[in-house]
This record gives sequence, structure tokens and C-alpha cells, in this order.
Amino acid sequence: MSDSKAVKRRSRGGGGAARRAERTSVNFETAKYIERNIPLFNVLNDEALEIIETNAEAILEDVGVNFVNNPAALKRWQDAGADVDGERVRLPKGLAKSLMSTAPSKYIQYARNPSKNVVIGGNSLVCAPVYGPPFVRDLQGGRRYATMEDFNKFVKLGYMSKWLHHSGGTVCEPTDIPVNKRHLDMLHAHMTLSDKPFMGSVTEPSRAQDSVEMCEILFGKEFVQKNAVMTSLININSPMTFDDVMMGALEVYSKNNQACIVSPFIVGGAMAPVSVAGTLTQVLAEVMAGISYSQLVRLGAPVIFGAFVSSIDMNSGAPTFGTPEASQILYGAGQLARRFNLPFRSGGSLCGSKLPDAQAAYETTHTLNAALLGGVNFMLHACGWLEGGLVSSFEKFVLDADQLGILHHLARGVSITENDQALDAIHEVGPGGHYLGCAHTQANFKEAFWRTEVLDYKPFETWEEEGAKDSMNLAAFRVEQMLANYQKPTLSPDISEALDAYIANKKSSIFSSTVFVSFDLSINSAIFNGSNSLHRVAPVAGNSERIVAVLSYSEVPDFIFTFWPLNHLVFVLSKLLLLRTIFDFLNIPNIKTSEMTNI
Repeated sequence: MSDSKAVKRRSRGGGGAARRAERTSVNFETAKYIERNIPLFNVLNDEALEIIETNAEAILEDVGVNFVNNPAALKRWQDAGADVDGERVRLPKGLAKSLMSTAPSKYIQYARNPSKNVVIGGNSLVCAPVYGPPFVRDLQGGRRYATMEDFNKFVKLGYMSKWLHHSGGTVCEPTDIPVNKRHLDMLHAHMTLSDKPFMGSVTEPSRAQDSVEMCEILFGKEFVQKNAVMTSLININSPMTFDDVMMGALEVYSKNNQACIVSPFIVGGAMAPVSVAGTLTQVLAEVMAGISYSQLVRLGAPVIFGAFVSSIDMNSGAPTFGTPEASQILYGAGQLARRFNLPFRSGGSLCGSKLPDAQAAYETTHTLNAALLGGVNFMLHACGWLEGGLVSSFEKFVLDADQLGILHHLARGVSITENDQALDAIHEVGPGGHYLGCAHTQANFKEAFWRTEVLDYKPFETWEEEGAKDSMNLAAFRVEQMLANYQKPTLSPDISEALDAYIANKKSSIFSSTVFVSFDLSINSAIFNGSNSLHRVAPVAGNSERIVAVLSYSEVPDFIFTFWPLNHLVFVLSKLLLLRTIFDFLNIPNIKTSEMTNI
């Protein structure tokens, strides 16, 4: 079946509850996803593409990829004809390409409001907000750890943003909720505070399964199994390693016909070669392995060719954004995705700046323009990204969302209709006149030009009288204004109650274990109640007291740190625990705990 036919077939349905919700809900204008009417920019010729593809297949065959802690994956590969040696999987030439050919070239992601369904693939461009930062920033509160309240605000802003097509996923990490429960609250926010499409949880396979089950409540079980209602991010542990957490989530989503972005997260020079061609070769090899594995799980499962690549600052070691090399890799990866007839993910409002300043604007603009011209179909981080992905900024969110309107206008291309030729206007005005009052201007001025909802174009005197506000202050006012005008989209009471009941039941079944840490100068052990085990530490030499840092999840916001970049590795830091001497640890007569924290 052709992809166009598949899309048409899937487009039927949507559920009566969703249609009723659409008719009765408060609605903020959302522009249709972008459909390009402009040529794409190709940085590689056919010979270069052929070389990169040949080299990628050679890497898969000769070097291979690791599938760690995942015996089921190794069995799937072995059954498919791959050479499996321990956890190393080598793919014979042609195997990956053959499997990749079964993935659809485009698919529909359904929203609970059918008018906001999006097509991902082909000439489309779908914009989704920032994903993953543990910190947030706004003008009043500065830089701080994110909370669930912050998360809800971002979802509301996304729902109200005209040029944003997708609600996204982890728009920030709400650190005031335990990590094993927060995915439930985040999904609930996307499902109830917005009616746009959204992403599922990928931080653990069981959380992916929770995402599927919540969607079955929202859309209906049968509908979910036949249609994509989530597009979720699966990062590859570059170089050439597929961990069991990410692959476990991919397995859950693929089994249930839900879309996944298979995306290397690469800092060039650290996790891939420093050259553009070398990095593209590794990107292609990793994506080929990941996408072909999704098809081993379920043939025809929707999947996106992902590429998220930055270069490294050789002075600080920090990732850089908006660089020419990053744009070249984006353009090249887009060509490779089209070569394999797959939807493409890359780009975003990426920057390394600490504030929504000139650096942020330059780097963001370079990346957004490259995404438009490079053929990106799904653009994560389209608004709100700051500080290399560590911070979700409220002000930058609305500034970026405003700029996405420019992409819409650029993508239209130049219209040459009789109305656009404007010969009647030129004849009417003639030499020496003006066009302000002519019939053509009066008929077209409302839609002729893109208009900002944030930036200031007033005369200097007016601007000064109104407080001489810079972009940061203008954006802060816009955030305040939007949140004040927010109205929740209507959701069927039955569905709402079912979601609440599911979350309550899930949370009650999830154990928030308490960590008891004690100390003995002779054996130096710690008890972790969550795993009911003793963890031996190195003996103490000398007379000094020992300070031990315990890495754990905490319900205290100030003591949690989750670092999203570098493949969703979660680094969580609680405060240092000062441990005192225990005379007889094993007899436990007088155990003292210096700290208790939930994990």
C-alpha cells in the first residue's frame, strides 16, 4: 500500500468523544502545520551521498553496534540474520536497508482535537517546543529548578501559541515530583491543558507503557492500535550503543504502532568525528540500526530519521549551536533521510546563550532557517531552548514561538496569482502617488504581511514613553498576558475521571522508597531501604570524618538535578550527607540516619 493511501485510510475515524470535545471546547487559533512550497537546500551531491551510505553500511557490517542489557534485542537480530557476538551486533550489507524500507514515508499523528492532527513527512514541517531541561528561567524568578507548576504554564503557552503545532513532551523536568511518578502528571497536563498532539515518556519502558495506556483512555484502545497518537524521542547512546532503557521504550511504542524519533545525540569531536562527512557517516549508521530494529519489533511501525548534532567548543568543552558545521550536518542528514524516504527530525531554537539575548537570537535564527531549508519534518525544541538545553525560558518560548510565524510565511514561497501581480493597484496609483488607500491595499493588508505579537516597531518617542522595554521585558509581558487569558479546552467528564483514576491507581502502586544512610568507620556501609541491600564503600584511613555524597531522587526541588542532553542520562544529585560513626552496624542497636530522601 502506498504511503498516501495509508495516510488516507488512517485519517478515517478519530473517535466521537474527540469530535464532541472539538465542537464544545474553547479554541485558540492554531496555524496548520507548514507545507513547504519552496526548494530545499542540498549541501551534498549524489557521489557524496553514495560514499556516506557505503561507509555507513561498512561500519554496520565490520564494526557493528552494541545492544546492551537486552537479550531480547540480540535474539531478534540473530533471527533476522545479523552476526551477534556478545552484545555486539554486526549487520550484513543490505539487511538494514531492507528493514528500513518497511517504515512509512509519512504518517498522521492524531490530536484529541481532530482539527489539530499533523502530517509528519513529505513536504510538511511540524514544530514542537523545547524538551528536557531541568531548569527554567523567567524575568522575575531567574534561573531555578523546574516545578510542575512551571510545566503546566509551558503547556498552556504551547496550546495558545498560533504557530506551534505540537504540545511536545518534557517541556521541562518538574523536579518537585518523584521521577518514577512525574511522567503521569506530565502526560496528564498535555492531555487536559491542551488539545494538540503530544509525546510520550521514554525514561523507562514501563513509563512508555503507561503512556500507551493513558492514550487508550483518551482515544480508545482500538484507535491507538491502528493510529499514531504519540511521537516520542528515542536517543542513541553515541557512539554506536543502544541501551536497554531507550530500546525498551522503543519496543513498547513500536509494538503499539506509536511513532518514535530514532535520533543520535552527538557532540562532534567528543561522540563523533570532527569532520562533517565522518559525523554524517556515524549518524547514518546509528539511525539505520535503530530504525531497522524498530521494524524488527513491528513491520510498518512509524519512525522518524533523527539527527541532533552540535560541535564542541575546544576551549571549554561545551556544546555549541548555530554554527556552520551544525547547519551542514543538518542539511546533509536531511538529504540522507530523503534518500531513504523517511521523515526527518532536526533543528530547533538552539543556542548556548544564558539569556534571550543577541547570541541566543543569532544562533536560534541560524538553526531555524537551516531546519526550514534542510527539509526537517519534525522540529523539536522549536521554542524555549536556552543554555544548551539546560534551561526552558518563558521569555524565549514566546519570542521563538512568534518567530515560527516567519517560517510559515517563508515556506509559502512567492505567489504569482493575478491578485499578487497587483497590476490594478499600480494602474490606480500611478506615478507619484501612494498605495495606502488604494483598493488592492485595503483588500489585502490584513493578510499581506507577517505581524509580530511580541516585538516592538513603535517610534522611539512612543517606545520611550511606554517604559523603553527591551525584548526580554516585552516577552515577559506577553507571557503574563497569555496565561491570564488561558482557558482550558473541554474534555469529556468520563475521560477526565478515567484519567484521574488511572493516575491515582498508578501512583499508589509505585513505591517511593526511602533511603537510610548510616556510617561505620570499620566497615563503611550504607543501607538503602529501596533495594534492601548493603552497599559497601571503601574503608576510611586516618582520623578524619568522612563525607559521602549519595546520588538519589528527592522530593525536595533544590536537591534534584536531571540533565537531559547526552542521551537522556539522568544525573540526580541530593545534598551531601554528613555521616557519623556507628559502633556496631550489624547489630543495629543505635542506627542514626543523617538524612532521608525519596527515590
